[in-house]
Amino acid sequence: LKAHRKWGSQDRAVVSEIFYNIIRWKRRLEYYMGESAKPSNIYKMIVAYCLWSKTNYKRFEEFEGIKIADITTKLKKGTVPTKSIEHSIPEWLAETLEKELGPVWEKEMKALNEQAPTVLRANSLKTSAKELISDLAVENVVAYTIKKYPDAVQLEEKKNVFLTTAFKDGLFEVQDATSQKIGYFLDVKEGQRVVDVCAGAGGKTLHLAALMGNKGQIIALDIYEWKLAELKRRAKRAGAHNIETRMISDNKVIKRLHETADRLLIDAPCSGLGVLKRNPDSKWKIDQAFIDRIKKEQQQIIQDYSKILKKGGKMVYATCSVLPSENNEQVAEFLKNNPDYKLIKDEKVMPSEGYDGFYMALIERLA
Repeated sequence: LKAHRKWGSQDRAVVSEIFYNIIRWKRRLEYYMGESAKPSNIYKMIVAYCLWSKTNYKRFEEFEGIKIADITTKLKKGTVPTKSIEHSIPEWLAETLEKELGPVWEKEMKALNEQAPTVLRANSLKTSAKELISDLAVENVVAYTIKKYPDAVQLEEKKNVFLTTAFKDGLFEVQDATSQKIGYFLDVKEGQRVVDVCAGAGGKTLHLAALMGNKGQIIALDIYEWKLAELKRRAKRAGAHNIETRMISDNKVIKRLHETADRLLIDAPCSGLGVLKRNPDSKWKIDQAFIDRIKKEQQQIIQDYSKILKKGGKMVYATCSVLPSENNEQVAEFLKNNPDYKLIKDEKVMPSEGYDGFYMALIERLA
């Protein structure tokens, strides 16, 4: 897109959508192409996508020599041989989803192959959801509130909101509706000490700062310094002044914080299978071995970082995965090994509900 500066916003939107869909439906398109060899012929894949989606296209010279009849013959059949091809996922992933979710896995996979809506979180330090909608309307961005999500604003159609004055003034962040649930789930109060141990670039950290009205202290931790630098930049724009960043360079950083937090957020690294709507490429980048590794890492993180919590404090363990083995089963394993912690409540939000798939568990450290 950067190489074609003359393209208008509509051109960019069309190209982006087509290529996201090609990545999303890669395996199914390869079936129509009659090949599974890697790397695939990208021009043949573009043609297969255009034919399948009934998208008009120009006969570019790169398309010469592609046997369109072979593709249309398979398209006319109307069926594909396996469920994994139908939903355009690797065979191992279809098996894992069926094993862990049971019969509903296809319903969820169908939802994960839809385009993700654009949802913003109104920054309550500076504005409200209704005020943000009015400000965006002035800049020709149409949006509406979402029931049961107090700070969420959903765009009627995709727009580059980062160019708006509202964004530059720190009135909002782009954050999926389900992700916004986690801040409320943690039940933070003004004046508390909150530690976010996997803060990343700070989407949830900034929400916590807003929920705390900039009062108290938030310590944002991560193993990547560049992510924390981005968090600082975003916090400045948002007017969030109660955030301190610390890089996890060694175990001492964690040990110094033992039994100091009123609230603890563990937004654990995970397979990301709940957010395939917006990251369709990730299903081609991970495998079962990766999931097995990440589950061990999750258990280690919850075991080590839970010590940061004061007695009587509360923590949230969260992932953007739909797999029980990364979610409630991890919590059950932790509680079995740590009788001085108890589960208060947990919640899973599935992709078929309209937004990202997430899991969150609220756990108390007993006094």
